Amino acid sequence: MIDRYSLSPMKDLWTEQAKFASWLEVELAVCEYWAGVGRIPPDDLETICTLAEIDVARIEEIEATVRHDVIAFTTQLAEKIGPASRFVHMGLTSSDVVDTALALRLKRAGSLLIDDLERIHGLLTDLAVRHAHTVMIGRTHGMHAEPTTFGLKALVWREEFGRHLRRLRHAVDDIAVGKISGAVGTCAHTGLDLEEDVLARLELRPATVSTQVLQRDRHAHFLGALALVGATIEKIATEIRNLQRPEIRELEEPFGKGQKGSSAMPHKRNPVQCEQLSGLARVLRANTIVGLENVALWSERDISHSSAERVVLADSCILADYMLHRLAGILEGLTVNAARMTENLMVTRGLIFSQRMLLHLVESGLTREEAYTAVQAAAMRTWHGGKDFVGELLDEPAVAERFDRAALEHAFNVQPYLAHVHRIFKRCGLDLDR
Repeated sequence: MIDRYSLSPMKDLWTEQAKFASWLEVELAVCEYWAGVGRIPPDDLETICTLAEIDVARIEEIEATVRHDVIAFTTQLAEKIGPASRFVHMGLTSSDVVDTALALRLKRAGSLLIDDLERIHGLLTDLAVRHAHTVMIGRTHGMHAEPTTFGLKALVWREEFGRHLRRLRHAVDDIAVGKISGAVGTCAHTGLDLEEDVLARLELRPATVSTQVLQRDRHAHFLGALALVGATIEKIATEIRNLQRPEIRELEEPFGKGQKGSSAMPHKRNPVQCEQLSGLARVLRANTIVGLENVALWSERDISHSSAERVVLADSCILADYMLHRLAGILEGLTVNAARMTENLMVTRGLIFSQRMLLHLVESGLTREEAYTAVQAAAMRTWHGGKDFVGELLDEPAVAERFDRAALEHAFNVQPYLAHVHRIFKRCGLDLDR
């Protein structure tokens, strides 16, 4: 991932230094097991643990000749350790180290991402509660529908992030497995006791069964969970972008002091942060396809997955972390223009109460078809520049014989749309009365 979208400590997990350091964690855990059962003399174990050191430049130099990164890694360790290095990598195959170390880094990355999600969940909780009664127009098809509140909109986002937390925790648990089962996964040269002991030391679980590699449905699951997070980030960003348009201007992303919106038009305040998130969400989704493609390998293994994973796993973790930090900043600095929301409610001059009028007419004795015809006729005249909706309704005989203007104006208010807000919040675990 390019530096522009990379933040520490997440990006630090995916450096070459961090990769080889995680490989060394696995190798040393195996050596400790062998020493515990008498296969490595204590003095040699001490030498290994003391002298084992990563030199990325030297590994890369060796790999240029041997064309095998794990061999380059163990060769570089041998140069540092000396004769005791004969015990390093004993009984292992490359994927024992690579896949188990990858699980270590994915588990750690997942922990950082869970922290990010919890932060967003908290910000959305605060936003929803603060604006539980901030009335605004609800829109369907981009058109004014009926009143809602901004708090309910934020509550929808909050609940979605709650589901992402559950999904990501499950995906991290699913990925937190290793294998020290050797070539084709039979444990022929190590035994199951070694695998269980080493993975316990690393705080991973052993895969119940593996081939020469861990099965890639786990990694696809993890990438899919991140793609879903990205989809909701884009959902929120798209809504903010839409509601920031000058003719709406109900929400605005932060615009910092000294920030400039256009090289040509000094007045511009473009929603560039939200647009950036919308674009980056596409990358997360695309990476999921690679994860799915990596599931099908030849027999007990090939390495068609390896090259692709070097890109998409690191990139997705770093990118999701960046996007969540960016979204947090947007939510913390979001302008909620409640006055504009109130103003926009009546842009259509009362049309948003058409369903209430329809129900009133049905309750007064009209058939639904008769009531719908009368209300729609009045609404279409209002759309095309006639009187306000109340005035047009009173030109409909079915309405005029049942209601006067005062009764209609009394009925056309937003309070009935707020009646159940408290219960909806409570159903989501939030008590507005506290």
